Amino acid sequence: MSGAAAPVRQEGGGTPPARATAREWAGLAVLVLPMLMLSTDLTVLFFALPTLSADLDANAAESLWIVHVYGFLIAGCLVTMGRLGDRVGPRRLLLFGSTAFAALSVAAAFATSPTMLIVVRALLGVAGATLMPSLFSLLKTMFRDDGQRRMAIAIMFSAFSVGGAIGPLIGGLLLEVFWWGSVFLINVPPMLLLLSAGPRLLPESGERARARLDVASVALSVSGTLALVYGLQELAAGQETGTGSVWPNLAVAAIGLGVLGVFVRRQRELRDPLFDLALLADRRVAAALATLLLVGVGMVGTFYLLTQYLQWSGGLTPLAAGLWTLPYIVVNIAGALLAPMLAARARPAVVVAYGLAVTVAGAVLVALVAVADAALPVVAAAASVIGLGQGMAMALISDLIITSAPEGRTGSVAAVQEVGGELGTALGVAAGGAIGTVVYRATLSGAMPPGVPEPDAEAARSSVHAGVDTAEGLAVHGPALHDAVQEAVANGLRVYAGVGALLVAAGLVLVAVFLVGRVGGSARRA
Repeated sequence: MSGAAAPVRQEGGGTPPARATAREWAGLAVLVLPMLMLSTDLTVLFFALPTLSADLDANAAESLWIVHVYGFLIAGCLVTMGRLGDRVGPRRLLLFGSTAFAALSVAAAFATSPTMLIVVRALLGVAGATLMPSLFSLLKTMFRDDGQRRMAIAIMFSAFSVGGAIGPLIGGLLLEVFWWGSVFLINVPPMLLLLSAGPRLLPESGERARARLDVASVALSVSGTLALVYGLQELAAGQETGTGSVWPNLAVAAIGLGVLGVFVRRQRELRDPLFDLALLADRRVAAALATLLLVGVGMVGTFYLLTQYLQWSGGLTPLAAGLWTLPYIVVNIAGALLAPMLAARARPAVVVAYGLAVTVAGAVLVALVAVADAALPVVAAAASVIGLGQGMAMALISDLIITSAPEGRTGSVAAVQEVGGELGTALGVAAGGAIGTVVYRATLSGAMPPGVPEPDAEAARSSVHAGVDTAEGLAVHGPALHDAVQEAVANGLRVYAGVGALLVAAGLVLVAVFLVGRVGGSARRA
């Protein structure tokens, strides 16, 4: 592991590094705050959006931008901010970003128009992108002992899961008492605590990259990532609602890939690139990043379709559906916290492999039990198996990636890890939405109750929303159509859970070949 000093290979021999003291653990508690706020802000508007949109008189397009522009800008700016953190220092960038995040949260709370809120949410995304690479860079500096560092990363991983899970619940509860702006103001006290305690508890890393930021590379990185993530998410949204053509969104995603290709070529030509592609030359790092992406595509898509299943096939309200996902979240956190303890007794790569195997088993269980009339506790239990394995694997994969960073590149490696996570999420939602819709339409076409008028049948096949609305509007054939819609939704989840199992199994093969199967010093560290 590398901090201000040379890398210390604790597991391969040599003098063990100093263990963290109470100050470092208190610093970790401070670092959990921005991670909670970052992930909460990704989901807190789920329940607040209708009230917010009505108050600001936002149309459908503006409402979508209010929700999604934050995540778009985080993804687009991560590589740049990771490199900036390597240059100016992660603590300095963290404190600057936290100040901006608090101020922008106040501005968002008192926005007077949809356009103003969209702009402020975009700037919140830029501020959020400064925080994520800085957090992981500081963990590497603060926790030099392998076991303590893995536990710290697991806690941070769990904080992100908790924030995303409680975001919709917090939004719903706040709207029972306060106005919609309160969902942004809750960001301010934690950020103020970070700003007051951070300078005393958080050390500054001695790593520095002195090269200037290449402006053209920044533009290529931001625009390419934005276009790719935007195209994928809009493709998923269009598939879910049955509106619009897929080709414009596919074209935007393709343009994003092309721009990122130009970005990669430029990095190869620069003496001091924005992102050093040599960081990916280590097969351990490349395999870990590929596994992170595969698990994201497979399991985020499965979780996304699970939420649709709970609402459309299980007949639950959004809040009730959210509560039924809590067992998955709790077990996911338990898996992340269990992983460092297991890694003290076995090689981390072996623990990752076991975690991925458990994830595959959970996805297969979901594919088997998620039928239209399934008992919800059974489905929740099957999904929780996914959560356990995913938590075990992802916490240690993050550790393998972060600790691979050479001097002055920790922020860049942390940023690439986060970009991989963002792309996995975007691809997972897009693939889940697309495959789920295809299966839904094919299933419903074969199970359409006889006697349903063709215009109504065509409308029901267009999307799940339309299928439910059409069934509710038919007096005679409505109940039978509603049952068919529920089964079609369940079938989409089952099929994609099988796809997800195959994707995670591919990641398991990568881990087995390039991490578990390697011999020599690198294998002992993995």
